[in-house]
Amino acid sequence: MGASIVAISGKSGCGNSTVTRLLAERLGFKVVNYTFRNMAADRGLTLARVLELAGQDDSWDRDLDAHQVELARAGDCVIGSRLAMWLLPEAALRVYLWASPEIRAARIHTREGGSLDEVIAFTRKRDEADRARYRRIYGLDNDDYSEADLTVNTERFGPAEIASILAEALARKLAPKA
Repeated sequence: MGASIVAISGKSGCGNSTVTRLLAERLGFKVVNYTFRNMAADRGLTLARVLELAGQDDSWDRDLDAHQVELARAGDCVIGSRLAMWLLPEAALRVYLWASPEIRAARIHTREGGSLDEVIAFTRKRDEADRARYRRIYGLDNDDYSEADLTVNTERFGPAEIASILAEALARKLAPKA
């Protein structure tokens, strides 16, 4: 049997990183969660600059996504990324985490500080830019998460509860059929 991959997707502020980490710990799987934020830090750039460059040159997305897919296919893992559930159709469990734009912006503001109004504007602009890029590069709409095995409203459950729900869903999906 191949690697067991749990692919978790969602927009910024949905809890992707936290849920990915908690679920991986619970399952004993490795975490794959390399994002533009990590890429920016690795290259000594701001997130805003990397997003600007990615908007001008599709190779940023393709390189990031290819690297993540390669890491995910190497062994049992929980991968958290904007496009994981679309880029890894073979994942044992494909999950979409959802929260309203207002809640996501408030979470980002709590995590990163700054002006709430600026965070709301930046988040809205980033969502629009991401959606346009994903349509252009991959022909997919990240607002259409109908292919997810499970969609979770992260406004209704905390990260630990979500990790428990996902662990149970994975166990049921991997259980031998009677």
